Amino acid sequence: MEGITLERAIEILTANVTPIDEPEEVSLIESVGRVAAQNYFATFDNPPFDRSPLDGYALKSSDTAAPIKLKVIGEECAGDFFAGEIHSGEALRIMTGAAMPKGSDCVIRQEDVTQDGENIFVKQRLKHHENYCFAGEDIKAGAVLVEKNSVLTAAHVAVLASQGVAAVKVYRRARIAIASTGDELIQPGEKISAGKIYNSNLYLLAARLIELGFVPKILYNLPDDADACADKIFSLRGEIDLLITTGGVSVGKKDIMHDVVKKIGEKLFWRVLMKPGAPVVGWTCGNFLGVALSGNPFAAYATFELLTRPVMAKLARRADILYNRSRGVLADNFPKKSFGRRFIRARFDGEKIFLPNRHESGALYSAVGCNAFIDIPAGSDELAAGMEVEMILL
Repeated sequence: MEGITLERAIEILTANVTPIDEPEEVSLIESVGRVAAQNYFATFDNPPFDRSPLDGYALKSSDTAAPIKLKVIGEECAGDFFAGEIHSGEALRIMTGAAMPKGSDCVIRQEDVTQDGENIFVKQRLKHHENYCFAGEDIKAGAVLVEKNSVLTAAHVAVLASQGVAAVKVYRRARIAIASTGDELIQPGEKISAGKIYNSNLYLLAARLIELGFVPKILYNLPDDADACADKIFSLRGEIDLLITTGGVSVGKKDIMHDVVKKIGEKLFWRVLMKPGAPVVGWTCGNFLGVALSGNPFAAYATFELLTRPVMAKLARRADILYNRSRGVLADNFPKKSFGRRFIRARFDGEKIFLPNRHESGALYSAVGCNAFIDIPAGSDELAAGMEVEMILL
């Protein structure tokens, strides 16, 4: 199957991945950014007792109908427990978060009383339950704390901690491997020589995966030989869920991925009707999916964002990483006709869309600061400032 639309390519790729359903238990702090494998419910009210919201004195509101002197019969800090009872004419010194003592129904602020030895003078009238926090005011027993398939955030972790949860069941991480092909590539830190270039694509994909909350398996350069490359990839069966590669997908002498796929897997499609990044190969090998992207830096970036993010969202149960479509007004001109569907990099500031100066597939620096792609339909004329266009927010 050759020359399919972006939307059809996404349909084919997502149809060939199954959401991860293997749970594992991790510590509460390790659960941040992971996907909950079950619902979590509150087992008790939080706070678990009526408490004071401030530093002051717990007393009976009925005693404050007129100015009154009250005897201070004790003190209670947060974490302590006063076992006695407050009677008329009495007060208890209380600190923020401490349990309200039996017999009291309000708290007066410390700065609103006059102290005289063991007594305080109260001159203002307090209402029933004034300055009073009730048990379960934040969370009621039985409330849903975390829904299954939620991506756990710091707030989720705090709520679970408030219920004493120390370990959380989450789905295992998606096992995503990345690699490049091309004998011309060397790694940052190595000495460059004639005809060689540094491998920016691999670091782009790795960094982007980390930004999206994944832990990529980095394979670095695959052998630029179809047999050796196929052997290396075939050995990954059972270890990964998704393999993303860059390079080797066009029609040149060293575009080996077509032969690699023939040797070890099944081709799902080749070429997507878009620019940049048209020469994409979707394929499978046993129980993992492969997506082979263009070796041109921006083409690799665009197709990674547009093609593989929906795949990873389904695989990892991470709907939060799906990109959003919106519309905006151009601040700059794009003086090229688009005979085929084209995606160009852009920066959206919430009001207008700004374009960089360069849009070539091999140009990477102009992507810095960009947070959107403009989706230009096939057959479009030049774009002019002031036009409304459709964009994909990254």
